[in-house]
Amino acid sequence: MSHSPSFPPLERLQFARGILRDYAGQLEQMAAAINAEFLEAAQRVFDCRGHVVVSGMGKAGYIGRKVSATLASTGTPSHFLHPAEAVHGDLGRLTAEDVVIMFSQSGETEEVIRLLPALREMGVPVLAVTGNPHSTLGVSAAVTLALGKVTEACDLNLAPSTSTMAMLALGDALALVVSKMRGFREIDFARFHPGGSLGLKLSSVQDHMRPLAQCRIADESFTVRQILIAQGNPGRRTGAIMLHDSSDRLTGLFTDSDLARLFERHSEARLDGPVRDVMTVSPLTVEVDSRMTEAVAIMAQRKISELPVVDPQGCPRGLIDITDVVSAFPQLAEANGPHSQSDGQDSQMARPA
Repeated sequence: MSHSPSFPPLERLQFARGILRDYAGQLEQMAAAINAEFLEAAQRVFDCRGHVVVSGMGKAGYIGRKVSATLASTGTPSHFLHPAEAVHGDLGRLTAEDVVIMFSQSGETEEVIRLLPALREMGVPVLAVTGNPHSTLGVSAAVTLALGKVTEACDLNLAPSTSTMAMLALGDALALVVSKMRGFREIDFARFHPGGSLGLKLSSVQDHMRPLAQCRIADESFTVRQILIAQGNPGRRTGAIMLHDSSDRLTGLFTDSDLARLFERHSEARLDGPVRDVMTVSPLTVEVDSRMTEAVAIMAQRKISELPVVDPQGCPRGLIDITDVVSAFPQLAEANGPHSQSDGQDSQMARPA
């Protein structure tokens, strides 16, 4: 590998470390200087009855897009407005109930300044995030959040670097403070993130369980043979039959492992006895309004493949099967061997000696 003789590897590392230290120093400076202006900005965002519209040009615009996304995903309706497109018709996206957060390091960006009279006429308040509170943007805004003195990490002090990092940090701080003011919860976060493993983890068990129509379920007083003959649901079957009493409360599971064990012990005669005599008694369950994180934790920690879902009265409402979630939770596949509840819960089983 070739090296630049004028900028050897050791100096590159030192330069990179210096950039990160510059960033850390800027953040410390901003944290110490945060004041009532920030509180007013947070209150205006919290009180906004429309959308929080974020804008900025160039690199500041990229930061604005990210801050807008953070706002939207943490409970504050938001979208990004490109300043150049705004003056060509996109101002029609704004209403007097909106709030604009404008990012500009200099506070004198031409496309940004051109917007200010129109926003003033529309009655849309502007929250400025700028390195120069005395700039046109800074003095025109309803609230100005100053970044403080910024020296770019670029050795030419030209490329937006420290300034954009500072904008992002301040924008995220604003979004997250407002989110906390709203009492934003995990369940709210899940509502805005339904896709991918994150959405699955935070989603409700009832969104992913197999409903009763797709489960094998029977009365505990029936014989094993009666149940096996009757349980002919089409499609991919589960490895467990949920058993209930006369009050429809879940009392046990009869798994494929239980059936295999009867044959291994030459206990075929028990096929014609009540299933409650050979079922797994009081199996582990999860309530229907629980999150998938709880269900997955139970299955992984106890190494089970089927987890009944019950209502508050203990009546079965569905079943979580490992085959339905294993692709989204690879750690579950690693932690969970080919075990049924009857394999992992001998202490809960009612079996003859």
